[in-house]
Amino acid sequence: MNAQPQRPGWTTGWIILQMVLLAAVLWILPGGAIEGGVAPVLIGSRANVLTAAGLLALGLTVFVAPGSRLQGLLYAVAGVLLGLMLLLAVRDGLSFEGPAIASWILIFAICAYVWRGLSILSRAEGRETGFLVPLLFGGLLLYLWEVATVGFEVPGILLPPPSSIWQVFVANLDTLWMDFQQTFIKSVVPGYVIGCAIGFLTAVAVDRSPFLQRGLLPIGSLVSAMPIIGIAPVMVMWFGFDWQSKAAVVVVMTFFPMLVNTLAGLQSAGDMERDLMRSYAASYLQTLLKLRLPGALPFVFNALKLNSTLALIGAIVAEFFGTPIRGMGFRISSEVARLNVEMVWATIAVAALAGSASYGLLVLLERSTTFWHPSFRRQ
Repeated sequence: MNAQPQRPGWTTGWIILQMVLLAAVLWILPGGAIEGGVAPVLIGSRANVLTAAGLLALGLTVFVAPGSRLQGLLYAVAGVLLGLMLLLAVRDGLSFEGPAIASWILIFAICAYVWRGLSILSRAEGRETGFLVPLLFGGLLLYLWEVATVGFEVPGILLPPPSSIWQVFVANLDTLWMDFQQTFIKSVVPGYVIGCAIGFLTAVAVDRSPFLQRGLLPIGSLVSAMPIIGIAPVMVMWFGFDWQSKAAVVVVMTFFPMLVNTLAGLQSAGDMERDLMRSYAASYLQTLLKLRLPGALPFVFNALKLNSTLALIGAIVAEFFGTPIRGMGFRISSEVARLNVEMVWATIAVAALAGSASYGLLVLLERSTTFWHPSFRRQ
């Protein structure tokens, strides 16, 4: 994408912000925040190297086209480097409690530069930009989490920093993998496949039969309104404590969204298209396979993406009501009782990664099968 014109007010504002940032950096660097004076230049210090690189990136933004992808990258790089410098200072003992004005100015500047870079990159075309923008935004959130918890000395029992969660994650990979197998592979995947398949086939049958449409949909709506904390204990009594009861809960949770979305997709075909198929003397099966099902694919994928998160939530919550000594839900409940909050957050991170990966795979599959849909056409 071509460079976007930049308003003069923005340029003046960013220059002033850079000047204020430089003063805050000189105050924050080792020596300034402690002794109350301008920090000495320590050759070889990691903080000073990061600061010099970040300020250099900021200076280069003046010499590139305003609003270009390169300028966005430079702003993002500057924010990341200065953020690492502040993180090192926090790790070395810098506290945000008290009149730490320079620290707040620097945090504001870091967020402003990363945000400015993301705003420019989000308007640029390219697959690389599509991956870079959410990656930087997620990294910014994790960074603020880390700096806030360490700088304000938040107790770990309330909110541990991401670095502590990562250490526990790495140290307990075997346990987390065992829990992942029990919850996701054994419970979520079978329940998800069965629930979505039954919902899809039921939608086709309901679309064919007006009697089922009037009689079955209210019952399906009633079942979907049942709370999971009421269904899970019943399924445990019916199917036992192992993965079968959790898969049954997932089936119940994923059935109705697939039914409703597929039925809406099958009924989305226009009258002109249906009349055209009738003029060709097409049978119901031919009309279903060549017109109505292809038109329903966007609705089906919406249900699949929605169910990918509902299935994982349902399986984890169901494990609170009875499970073998493994599984994500069991791990969360048992570690909370032991006040091992880092392990709880590590398990939550595994669940989030699994859900995000499932959603991403479904998005890729959707793009490859419904590329003809107007929502995927490039303007």
